[in-house]
Amino acid sequence: MKRVAVLTGGVGGAKLVLGLQHMAQPVEISAIVNTADDFRHLGLHVSPDIDTLLYTLSGKANRAQGWGREGESWAFLAALRELGGEDWFALGDSDLALHVLRSARLGSGEALSTITGDFAAKWRITAKVLPMTDDRVATWLDTDVGPLEFQRYFVEQRCAPKVSRIEFRGADSARAAPGVVEAILGADVVLIAPSNPYLSVDPILVVPGIGKALRASAARVIAVSPLVGGKAVKGPTAKLMGELGIAVDNDAIAAHYARLIDGLLVDNGDPVTPGKIAIGRTDTLMTTIEDRVRVAEAALALASE
Repeated sequence: MKRVAVLTGGVGGAKLVLGLQHMAQPVEISAIVNTADDFRHLGLHVSPDIDTLLYTLSGKANRAQGWGREGESWAFLAALRELGGEDWFALGDSDLALHVLRSARLGSGEALSTITGDFAAKWRITAKVLPMTDDRVATWLDTDVGPLEFQRYFVEQRCAPKVSRIEFRGADSARAAPGVVEAILGADVVLIAPSNPYLSVDPILVVPGIGKALRASAARVIAVSPLVGGKAVKGPTAKLMGELGIAVDNDAIAAHYARLIDGLLVDNGDPVTPGKIAIGRTDTLMTTIEDRVRVAEAALALASE
């Protein structure tokens, strides 16, 4: 069975991993997930990207928005508002159980990777869901309204502030979580999901040992571009690239991953300049499960060429 490691953020990456999981030809999947978006809210440890993977792969995700749980209720949030609590980050009643249990177990000294593995097993997820690290790494952005932690920028401010710099605090002293380096070195193919390269993938790559393992791996490394028609399907990728002075095109994505990847999968209609890496094409917009399987198969096919 082919072994595939995927470096991923939240919604877009979860779609790709789900596509891999539903292919006719089964593969062994290790999803290495960004945790630099993790933060504490109302005293709880929230892991948005991990939770999106868990909900998506277990069939519990909200199908319309791609994050959160299907059939969620909001009694807790309504009660919180009555008391004047911070309601900018929405915690649903069912979603809350995950954060409460994770926080309690972290407080007793357990590792995030152990807890995540247990949650995946409880929901019968066959893929390995691996936090990039058990250590604290936090994405901070220098903006025109001052420094903002990622969730304050992304959720509370709805990505409106102009960004001039991105920092991953704690990355220098972090270590890859158990199984992460082994998954990369043991993979037949490594995929970089169509997650935001600068906010979701870079935090993974800067954790000591992960980028080194990627460069040392004998696997083909394929990135799936997050751009469709020169725009990001979801999130602030295109806006952020413009603010950082980066051209919003696939050449810039290829250049960003230049020393790491062997190929780039782009949308059928999008231009890209031929270079030292292989270029694959398909319709990369992933709306249905069939779309997700198609993109996953196209990425693996590019790796085989």
